Amino acid sequence: MRDKQGARMVLVAAVASGQGKTTVTAALARRLRRTGQRVRVFKCGPDFIDPMLLERASGAPVHTLDLWMVGLEQCRQRLEQAAREADVVLVEGVMGLYDGKPSAADLSREFDIPVLAVIDASAMAQTAGALVLGLRDYGPVRMAGVVANRVASAGHAAMVAASLRDIPLLGTLVKQQRRLPERHLGLVVPDEVDGIDAILDELADQLQLDEGAWNALTPQLPAPAPAALEPLAVTPPLLAGKTVAIARDAAFCFLYPANLDVLRELGAALLFFSPLADQPVPDAADIVWLPGGYPELHCPLLSRARQWCESIRAAHAAGRPILAECGGMMAVAESITDKDGQTWPMAGLLPGQVAMQQRLAGLGAQGLQTGAGQLRGHTFHYSRLDTAIEAQAHTVKHPSGATGEAVYRTGSLTASYFHAFFASNPAAAAGLLCGDAP
Repeated sequence: MRDKQGARMVLVAAVASGQGKTTVTAALARRLRRTGQRVRVFKCGPDFIDPMLLERASGAPVHTLDLWMVGLEQCRQRLEQAAREADVVLVEGVMGLYDGKPSAADLSREFDIPVLAVIDASAMAQTAGALVLGLRDYGPVRMAGVVANRVASAGHAAMVAASLRDIPLLGTLVKQQRRLPERHLGLVVPDEVDGIDAILDELADQLQLDEGAWNALTPQLPAPAPAALEPLAVTPPLLAGKTVAIARDAAFCFLYPANLDVLRELGAALLFFSPLADQPVPDAADIVWLPGGYPELHCPLLSRARQWCESIRAAHAAGRPILAECGGMMAVAESITDKDGQTWPMAGLLPGQVAMQQRLAGLGAQGLQTGAGQLRGHTFHYSRLDTAIEAQAHTVKHPSGATGEAVYRTGSLTASYFHAFFASNPAAAAGLLCGDAP
């Protein structure tokens, strides 16, 4: 463990999505890692894809920080552990700095993490100062500095720097020749991008960092907890002796690292298998978990994976609890119609058909009320399910309280578009996995 001085900490934020937060965070993480520094990266808000890229850039697992979904004290504990073990802690924000309830700015203020503002400078010069000063003062937040993305020249960078007044220009990035590829749910996952490490190294090389200004940032620990705050409860071993089989491949890749940690803390043994490789559900499985991902991109392989289909049907017929979330639910419906209009047969445990659409069908933080309390998480999908069966329950949207995603039960299958964050309520997560009614 490091001493109590902590680590240099910044929250990488912007005025809006599309400014280059992920690119800058990845470039900075890779650059600092290459100098021998220990770097830990977090992602603010629900997200599966950006953390995969940031893990590749930093060489360490990337956990989620969210004051509502993860909780205040869990966020504090993760930040403090990282600050004691690492030299640098980077937190990538979500959307714009002040967007959402809670927002990235809320996280910054709660733990006294200074903001590193990323601005797309491609179509501005001196106005950058007005933008950044507004970001700082609106909250307000403590500002560590600025990274100007997509700058055209050294002269352009100098104009931006002069406009910032008392805020340092910590770095610049030129307009990238090779961009990180995207699709309907965000960035393409790193394992599917040819030469991803070369791209990350290229970004790290292109990042012009003011070493003096960066080194002037004071190492810190997150702001301490109020004395009245109760410690986290110990996770009970509710899944002791149980084996959870988890689908994990390019079609089922949306896994919070914290969810796997919670399953182990609950006492479960974990086995992984690949439906895309036509691997059957392991015989040792007491519970099957089909997480989200991209089944719509792999319909031909999934529709031909006979061993997988037969094994998940057999597990269902035998009454083994199956939790299918989002992409997992899509894969156990009767069929998926892809974006080209072609329909592919799926495992057929859940009566109904899934169809991809151009418009976003669900997005945002949601909670599911269970007998063990509320289990928090989120939803994000471009498909819709057409089914005749009635929902057993619905999630509740946060913060509006409106009705959210349907939760379906058929036999031992529990299925929903809802992505649960198990650490928000381990007892409720154990119940959901075991097929207990919400």
